[in-house]
Amino acid sequence: MNNYMPTGGIEWSQDWDPTTKLAIKVTRHLHAEKSPYQQIDFFESETYGTFFTLDGLMMVNEKDEFVYHEMITHVAMATNPNIKKVLIIGGGDGGTAREIGRYKTIEHIDMVEIDERVVRLCQQYLPVTAGHLDKDERIQLLFTDGLEFIKNTPDNTYDLILVDSTDPIGPGEGLFSREFYNNCYRALAEDGILINQHESPYYDFHVHGMKRAHLRLNELFPVVKVYQYHMPTYPSGHWLFGFASKKYDPLKDQNREWWESLNMTTRYYNSDIHRGAFMLPNFVMEKMK
Repeated sequence: MNNYMPTGGIEWSQDWDPTTKLAIKVTRHLHAEKSPYQQIDFFESETYGTFFTLDGLMMVNEKDEFVYHEMITHVAMATNPNIKKVLIIGGGDGGTAREIGRYKTIEHIDMVEIDERVVRLCQQYLPVTAGHLDKDERIQLLFTDGLEFIKNTPDNTYDLILVDSTDPIGPGEGLFSREFYNNCYRALAEDGILINQHESPYYDFHVHGMKRAHLRLNELFPVVKVYQYHMPTYPSGHWLFGFASKKYDPLKDQNREWWESLNMTTRYYNSDIHRGAFMLPNFVMEKMK
């Protein structure tokens, strides 16, 4: 939900639960558009820079986007340096493709986003995350339904699948289904890794999505772990990714020496964060039982 204050400037706000909300004072409402799938808005603010929302929910802002995009990509790469072919499902802001594209060893990236307008508007208003999408020849943009795309993907196609989805409502609902994860498992190579946007362990609505995703991955993959990261502008600030693999364990198989040899500049991820992110609070582990 977006609210506008009639005096003292403009305020954007998002309800986190019936009694809690995040509010940001913005200087300009840059763009508003209703696509066939969702309401898309771009705002400018002093504190967070440019940010955009889908159906009133915060997606990406210039101040903290690096946290999400580094943590969805580098954990898998530091576990299996031999990843060559990557599928990104969602990720219309381009930040995940930007981070995975920093590895010269990656040969091909398919980015499947259902709403082309999200990508094109991010290229216009958020070049920090999307400005590279038409410049990297390894990236193939595919504007189609991720659920249908993975259903028709041949077996053993990808080394890594990154599920960069919205919450399990609207266009993102099918990306939390049993059918979707079954097809992801099939489309992964024998040593493939899947990283899943796992919601938050805090507010009840997100906990339901987290539990559902964790249960379904455990039904399929021999290795399933959950790791955490801190996003100030996402509800509660405490969010999770799911790590699922047919072979690799992100702690036992972490290739610290290889990753550090790349001398890659990051603002959040490092080799110690890699290990520490899997050390979960008791209340999170209890909920995952």
